[in-house]
Amino acid sequence: MNEPFDLEIGGITYSVFPEGEDIYTIFKEGVEYVQIQKDTEAHWLKLDPQTEMPLFDNDEEVNMIGRGIEAYKA
Repeated sequence: MNEPFDLEIGGITYSVFPEGEDIYTIFKEGVEYVQIQKDTEAHWLKLDPQTEMPLFDNDEEVNMIGRGIEAYKA
């Protein structure tokens, strides 16, 4: 599963580009939006755009995207 794919969540189209081991670059409506990394089964982390280090805040949109990625992979 190294090919990009699209997710539709709440009427918004997210394009998902796998970057490596559980790291994905996300485009929201065609514009680069965020890079995320899987933390646990139910929690995903946003990566700092400058340092690419995980940000340990609870972002429900990022978690919804992560759940969509998991469902797509299944």
